[in-house]
Amino acid sequence: MHEYTSTARVWGLSCPGFPEEVSRARRWTRDILRGSPLAEDAELIVSELSANAILHTASGQESGSFHLALAVSAQVIALSVTDEGAAGAAPKIKRQDQEAEHGRGLGMVSAIAHRVVVHESDGGYTVTAELFAGRPTGGHPC
Repeated sequence: MHEYTSTARVWGLSCPGFPEEVSRARRWTRDILRGSPLAEDAELIVSELSANAILHTASGQESGSFHLALAVSAQVIALSVTDEGAAGAAPKIKRQDQEAEHGRGLGMVSAIAHRVVVHESDGGYTVTAELFAGRPTGGHPC
């Protein structure tokens, strides 16, 4: 992140819905945010949201894909993952047992990010997590 950037810079990436694309999404995020104190949190968020898109939506089916957007300004990093939808409800935070193997991803994202927003987007959903520069992280509900 560049400290003298006065306006937001935005990047986008489309990935096929294969599990190995989650690591590609992480690398892409890490490369863009190299040197930012929020890079590790952003990388973890992108990893969780990308994995959720592949595991829980049509993005993980044959010919599926998911799309990432990363917006960076001096005040905020906004990470969005858009999936191809599913025959179910919108993504939501579930309070899971600590021993649960699945279902804790959005809860973890919510604990790290300052704000998480879910909205419908062209037959699927977009989950956006925001990290604010210069403030302590986490704990804010959707």
